[in-house]
Amino acid sequence: MTKGSKWILKESADAEKVNRLAAEIGIDRVLAELLVKRGVETFEQARAFFRPSLSNLHDPFLMKDMDLAVERLHKAVTEGEKILIYGDYDVDGTTAVALVYSYLKRFTSSIDFYIPDRYDEGYGVSVKGIDWAAENGFTLIITLDCGIKAIEKTLHAKEKGIDMIICDHHLPEDRIPPAVAVLDPKREDCNYPFDDLSGCGVGFKLMQAYAQFRDISFDTLEPFLDLLVVSISSDLVTMVGENRVLAYYGLKVLNENPGKGLLAMIELSNLEPGHITIDDIVFKIGPRINAAGRMESGRLAVELLTATESDKAKMIGEQINNNNNERKSIDREITQEALEMVQSGQCLASENVTIVYNPNWNKGVVGIVASRLVEAFYKPTVVLTKSNGFVTGSARSVAGFDLYESIESCADLLENFGGHVYAAGLTLKEENLTEFSARMNEFVAGKINADMLTPIVEIDEKLDFSQITPKFFRILKQFQPFGPGNGNPVFITENVYDVGNGRKVGAGGVHLKLDLIQEDQPYHQIAAIAFNMADYYDYIKSGNPLDVCYSIVENYYRGNSTLQIRVRDLRERKDEII
Repeated sequence: MTKGSKWILKESADAEKVNRLAAEIGIDRVLAELLVKRGVETFEQARAFFRPSLSNLHDPFLMKDMDLAVERLHKAVTEGEKILIYGDYDVDGTTAVALVYSYLKRFTSSIDFYIPDRYDEGYGVSVKGIDWAAENGFTLIITLDCGIKAIEKTLHAKEKGIDMIICDHHLPEDRIPPAVAVLDPKREDCNYPFDDLSGCGVGFKLMQAYAQFRDISFDTLEPFLDLLVVSISSDLVTMVGENRVLAYYGLKVLNENPGKGLLAMIELSNLEPGHITIDDIVFKIGPRINAAGRMESGRLAVELLTATESDKAKMIGEQINNNNNERKSIDREITQEALEMVQSGQCLASENVTIVYNPNWNKGVVGIVASRLVEAFYKPTVVLTKSNGFVTGSARSVAGFDLYESIESCADLLENFGGHVYAAGLTLKEENLTEFSARMNEFVAGKINADMLTPIVEIDEKLDFSQITPKFFRILKQFQPFGPGNGNPVFITENVYDVGNGRKVGAGGVHLKLDLIQEDQPYHQIAAIAFNMADYYDYIKSGNPLDVCYSIVENYYRGNSTLQIRVRDLRERKDEII
């Protein structure tokens, strides 16, 4: 966590509701408080929370245009039309393509997939992709994780005799593309009960609807839930409602019987089968899959995820793993250059928004670099490079600030843009760069406030180490899967010390491994890992007191499971919590 962050203890839940729930389900009051804050107030709601059920998934036909999509897909399958599954090159897009392609292959052999080239075609549906489809006799394209803005491209496909079914989860504009069907739960005229599905999630709902239409058991879809949980985790959609149910069962498949491609990724990531968590997907599996599209081709990721033979999966997996190592090296190099540009004043903007541009940077890693600059300077950030004659790049935001709105305010200067509140991509002509930077800086200045520019650590509960019992942790584990909207609870424990074993770990000694005790509870020692906090080493080693905020995690290493706390932030014992 960036230094200078503000710690805020969340407001307490209604005491009567907490006490009643604690008594009803026989749990610690702290855990009951966490549940009530998540909207879980009754025995029945607690049962639904702790025992997610696939029977709680929504009817896919509640989604606008689903009947039209299924009808057109069925016609294509029964008449032997050539179907092209078209998706974005990131984790969400490639898992979506792998899921839909693999499932439909059981019904038709007239099917292929297409992933646009990040460097040659850019994001979304491309004219080149449609032309390729026409040249190869495809008459139906199903887009996944893209297409909601592809009005002209849809018309171009029509002219070529190709129908399109669009499956997307990004925010639509006022006009919807004139496709045969447009599946997007964020459409204003769509009454689907859950609007935060991933792109892969929308593709899954199409397959669920098709299976229902053909009276095929849902069981045939369950083996593909491992792909869906990778998408849900990596795309950072909310871990509530339908996503939480799908992720829960997806983790079961990923841990018990993953597809050959994901098994190769698990092995290459040195993860322990049977103990894979959402964090493992976010930090280990997802970045590796993403690296294919960043460094080489997203098609490689789909080839991995659709592999049915172990040898082929391992071979492609190693290639992607090498791509990831190369990506990490380039990412470190460009991040360092970008940091130096900001610090030396060579950036396009740094007052309210950070904007950096270098035409020689690798387009595939600018999103990662933008995230690194947000960590360093904690401001909305745009990182730009040059590709195919245009300036192009990625933007990342800070908590509470709608970056997409800022970029949209400059739409007249842009060739293309898209994304979410906190992450977006954009393309513009080089001659518009100066005005774009000035207008972004001005727009952000009018919308952002000092609070937004200070990193916040939201703390769920105060806790003593003595409260972290095996039973407490066993129930806390059942709050999983964690993600946005259902985060791993953050606790604070005050007045703690390292017992004397503290040491620096990791490459370059940037992390800390500690064994902590509370001053008045010396018998409750707990292991801690504090990433990127080695600056505190001398202070801690001298026996000085700390306040720590942290999450409780399970650490698996060589078959052994231990409980430890993952420090989110720490501070010398003198500051007050707000």
